[in-house]
Amino acid sequence: MIPFEYGLGLSAVLFAIGVVGVLIRRNIIILLMCVELMLNAVNLAFVTMADNLDSVEGLLYVFFVMTVAAAEAAVGLAIVLAIFRKRETVHVDDMDLMKG
Repeated sequence: MIPFEYGLGLSAVLFAIGVVGVLIRRNIIILLMCVELMLNAVNLAFVTMADNLDSVEGLLYVFFVMTVAAAEAAVGLAIVLAIFRKRETVHVDDMDLMKG
């Protein structure tokens, strides 16, 4: 059995790696992967808390977070593909479609 502190510590490290990736990287696909990493870190924290408290609510939250993550991945990749077809780049700095 994994101790409670190790589960939350790993979750915090994974979340921090995701935040650093979002702040540093300029590739939109890597940004989406970092957001997914942060969502998975939150899922790990929910599972750790549910195991520690002998509760089912944390596992239900994991189900909802996984649903949001799947929808985010599908919609995000569709938007990236549409922008790539128009601009032929996936770098955030080159995406200025909303400018007039």
